[in-house]
Amino acid sequence: MPHIDLPKEFPGIRSLFMFRPETAAPLNNLVQTLLHNPHPTLSAGERELIATYVSRLNECKYCCNIHGAIAKHQLDGDGDVVKQVVADPETANISPKLKALLRIAAKVQKDGKAVNPEDIANARNNGATDIEIHDTVLITAAFCMFNRYVDGLGTWQPDDEELYDKMGEQRAREGYFTPPFKVEREEANL
Repeated sequence: MPHIDLPKEFPGIRSLFMFRPETAAPLNNLVQTLLHNPHPTLSAGERELIATYVSRLNECKYCCNIHGAIAKHQLDGDGDVVKQVVADPETANISPKLKALLRIAAKVQKDGKAVNPEDIANARNNGATDIEIHDTVLITAAFCMFNRYVDGLGTWQPDDEELYDKMGEQRAREGYFTPPFKVEREEANL
């Protein structure tokens, strides 16, 4: 049950964005830049995997599910790799570089000061560039904020995997600027 009076037809962060559009605009700009816009080397799917993994570490059900669904669609429908990363990135079928970046993300999620020179050297030795390291840390920091925003205001978070898949397909295709579609709460398996 949301802690404030939010629009009932939008789950998770989308209800917060509809509630306060003036704060939504800069947050949408940030997530569009971090996850959807072209990147010199990291695919949109890889960046969505970072957001998904951080959200799982933060136990934010909505963000983990929605960004996992977006990642799936950005990765040509490969939902298995998303499940593998959520379960254990070390055994997931992803590149050594992405594993090294996810190790950095896990440390930043706990405490930014936990990242040490060996973590950065490991990422570089596995092919990560400075911009990839930078963006991994920024995605992680941003998703710690987004996760706390979603959970701190008690947004409603459906249990319907098909709904997340449908919303994820829209975000993967359109990015973060288009309005979300309305959700009938009775259909969302709360």
